[in-house]
Amino acid sequence: MINKILQSTGFKRILIFVLVGIVLYLMRDMINLILLTFIFTFLMDRLVQFIERKIPLNRKLIVVVSYACIVGLLSYALVMYLPIIVSEITALIKQLTAFYTAKQDNVMLNYVVEKIEKIQISNYLEQGFTFLLKYFKDISNVSLQLLLAILLSLFFLLEKPRLIDFTRKFRTSKISSIYVEIEFFARKFADTFGKVIEAQLIIALVNCILTTISLWILHFPQLGGLSIMIFLLGLIPVAGVIISLVPLVVIGYSIGGIMTVIYVVIAIVIVHGIETYILNPNLMSSKTNLPVFYTFIVLIFSEHFFGIWGLIVGIPVFVFILDVLEVTNSRAD
Repeated sequence: MINKILQSTGFKRILIFVLVGIVLYLMRDMINLILLTFIFTFLMDRLVQFIERKIPLNRKLIVVVSYACIVGLLSYALVMYLPIIVSEITALIKQLTAFYTAKQDNVMLNYVVEKIEKIQISNYLEQGFTFLLKYFKDISNVSLQLLLAILLSLFFLLEKPRLIDFTRKFRTSKISSIYVEIEFFARKFADTFGKVIEAQLIIALVNCILTTISLWILHFPQLGGLSIMIFLLGLIPVAGVIISLVPLVVIGYSIGGIMTVIYVVIAIVIVHGIETYILNPNLMSSKTNLPVFYTFIVLIFSEHFFGIWGLIVGIPVFVFILDVLEVTNSRAD
């Protein structure tokens, strides 16, 4: 009976899954590079496939031109707008800090600020801004990781057919049983984690554009810094909307009083409604339609163990585990 358990597919799958987790934990210092490389590779592969369907050109040519355009746009944006964005983020942090530390005349507002402090939303904001400032200060390290991730993803896509053929040779090797299970996890990971990340990026981008337009209409200052904050927080499912609402309400009150706060809340509710009823049903699969309680529990634990990255990749990883366990979200009405 023990031999049957040890030789069963389920036991091997669990054992290999645990071993892969241990290897990733030992490589935790390189987790930024690993995640960035996977995300770049997945998104650029989807872009190349889309262009291939529309324009019948050589795949390698499409890959090279696509990367040249992306790198060119990123370089131009960094050179032209990075100093402006850094100054706007610095001014935004000073404005929020000044408002948060000062005692307000409005009793209700003081009560809200006190409650925010109790539920420690300010800690998440402080951690997020500290994370951004740290990365801006240590720009050389970030640039190196981005460059390596882009190069690795470029080499992967240029030789994708050859890499697939070479990797398949392990199926007939002495470690074929291990390869089959790793291939199973890799397919599941790409089908769930990759697609959820892609959907989160699209949703965050749309939310950022709509919210920034709303803030522009309301004459908010530092739109560059605010748009980056909204986009990054938009990558956090559900909680990102709540966290981003706090600084927007604070700034709205400081520039226009309670009416501006009401307009901001209405705008955020409309944008969140578009995300919930239009974007999510079309971009997310049924398995990602998690209860809000589960979403917050996953975000809390993933942030505790993996920091800022945990807030972004916690839900995709959880969805991947659900997919491996074949947990469905269907229910009988």
